Amino acid sequence: MFNPESPVRVLVVGGGPGGQAAATTAARFGADVTLVEDQIVGGAAHLWDCIPSKAMVSSSIRMRSIRNAEDLGISDPGAVEVDMGLLSARASRIANTLAASMTEMLDSQGVEIIRGRARFVGPTKAIAATENGDVEIAFDRAVIATGSRPRIPEWAKIDGERVITTREAYHLPELPGRMVIVGSGVTGVEMTHIFSSLGSDVALLVSRHHVLPHRDAEVATVLEEDFLGRGVELLKGSRASAISRSGDTVSVSTEDGRVVTGTHALLAVGSLPNSENLGLDLAGVEQSEGYITVDEYQRTSTPHIYAAGDVTGQMLLSSVATMQGTKIARHILGHEVHPIDYRKVAQGIFTEPEIASVGLEEVDAAAEGRKVRITKVPLAPNARALIQGDTKGFIKLVSDPATRIVLGGTVVGHHASELIASIAVATTARLSVDILVETLMVHPSLTESIAEAAE
Repeated sequence: MFNPESPVRVLVVGGGPGGQAAATTAARFGADVTLVEDQIVGGAAHLWDCIPSKAMVSSSIRMRSIRNAEDLGISDPGAVEVDMGLLSARASRIANTLAASMTEMLDSQGVEIIRGRARFVGPTKAIAATENGDVEIAFDRAVIATGSRPRIPEWAKIDGERVITTREAYHLPELPGRMVIVGSGVTGVEMTHIFSSLGSDVALLVSRHHVLPHRDAEVATVLEEDFLGRGVELLKGSRASAISRSGDTVSVSTEDGRVVTGTHALLAVGSLPNSENLGLDLAGVEQSEGYITVDEYQRTSTPHIYAAGDVTGQMLLSSVATMQGTKIARHILGHEVHPIDYRKVAQGIFTEPEIASVGLEEVDAAAEGRKVRITKVPLAPNARALIQGDTKGFIKLVSDPATRIVLGGTVVGHHASELIASIAVATTARLSVDILVETLMVHPSLTESIAEAAE
């Protein structure tokens, strides 16, 4: 442990989920913490990624619910229009509220916040460039949590108006008439859900055989059926190769010779780490393809310098970054820390239906040749699903046939991101399926189907 009379000096570069968690936790344990952030506390997750996208998802779900109100016995709900200005303002308001709350938390813990950009000038020294000049910072330990940014291929030129990334998607002046979305991973399908629900005509370019190419094909099928039902044009086997704009029309060309036109084009083709201009070479920090290399305790090649979040390339999720930041702080202060088991991280995709998973999935078990027991229960006969008027989806559990221990699961359906919690607890705690069977769930509820899958 460090001597509390001579607190360890910790520099945190980046105020996103990982940096904020590292700074707060380290300060609680008595460290002298300085956090350098050039935008708002919360980082890209609050400005452009997780928070604004989920705010838009919430609005889009309500929009679609109103349009389908007659299915629930509500006739003539009236005309509903989308005000992109109000949607944008709401997303910004939520982000700013969360940022203010986080800043207040950091202040209450005594964390010094410097608004600027930091770069290392040695293994124990950094400089923060601020509006009022450079600030020199000496440190004993450092945490790099600078996040990532959208990847923009060489053939695409973002103009911020008609050709955009997710960073511009939340602040468009008007609802796109026809949105062409390039990329069918998590971000691409969430954007497809948002704009098709709000009322845009959407074309989704799918470069492989199905959306979410790294997920269970059965999951992808449910999502694709929903997209087709709402009029989304799915262009499978279409890999974009060029984008051009002529006035208010955008054209996306594909490698197989097709041209897809729309009023807007949105690129969702991955991300790149924000590791440039940090002076990493001067600090002795190694990288691989731009991502900072870390060990199981998030230490870089310079052991007293750690890294967390997207800049490490380890599961680009805010929840993972937060856990990494917390564990880093504990490790810095000499507490016992267990490395993260990334196979037990719960993940959510905020489409309609929602998709969530944790632990071992069926596709993983098949790839590993592992013997597992898989049980699947559709939500169609679930009483709560019928009451809500949304019966799409299923619950799937993966367990060990010998020990009956829960190894993972997938939920596709309404509130999947919340339902996955009980399966995540069972997976993390290595509980038997019998525990889920014996658990008395609320009736009527969607969680009853989890117990049914276990039984």
